[in-house]
Amino acid sequence: MSQLQLAQIYARSENHVIGADGRIPWRLPDDFKHFKRTTMGCPIIMGRKTYEDHESALPGRLNLVITSNAGYQAAGGIEVVTSLDAAIGRAAQDNDLAFIIGGVGLFTQTFDRVQTVYETVVHTEIEGDAVLPAFDFTGWRSKVLQEHPADGRHNFAFTVRRWDRS
Repeated sequence: MSQLQLAQIYARSENHVIGADGRIPWRLPDDFKHFKRTTMGCPIIMGRKTYEDHESALPGRLNLVITSNAGYQAAGGIEVVTSLDAAIGRAAQDNDLAFIIGGVGLFTQTFDRVQTVYETVVHTEIEGDAVLPAFDFTGWRSKVLQEHPADGRHNFAFTVRRWDRS
C-alpha cells in the first residue's frame, strides 16, 4: 500500500455547529447519501463520543473508534484503538484513503494532517453543543460538488464543497 491519505468529512451550520445533544441537528437525506457514497469502502475513524451517538458499525467500511480506554467494548464490526496513530496505522493496512468523521476534537487534531476536506455547509444558524472552529482554508483549492435547496425532504438548503490542500 502507498502512504495513507487522510480526509475529513462533516456537515456544519453557518455558525459551525455540527451537533446538539449527541445528534445531528438537521435531516438532509441527500447529504447522508453523499457521506455514504464518499466513504464507502474506506476506513472511517471516529472518537468514542461520535461512535456512542449511533453505537453501530457503518456497513461497507472499516470502523475505527479511538478511546483511551483499552478495555472499551464496542458493537460488532467496530475496532477499538487507543490513539490516532494506531487508527491511522490500522487504516493503512486496509486502504490508501481513510476518513475522519468526528467529533470536534478529532477534526481539530487532524486538520493539519488531512489532504482533503468534504464540507457540507447547512444554510442556517443553529444552537448546539458541538462546534467546529473556523478552519483556515487559505491556500486550499475548493470545488462545489452540490448546491441543494430546502425541499420537502430537506429542512435546510446546503452546499457540499471539496477542499484540497494545494
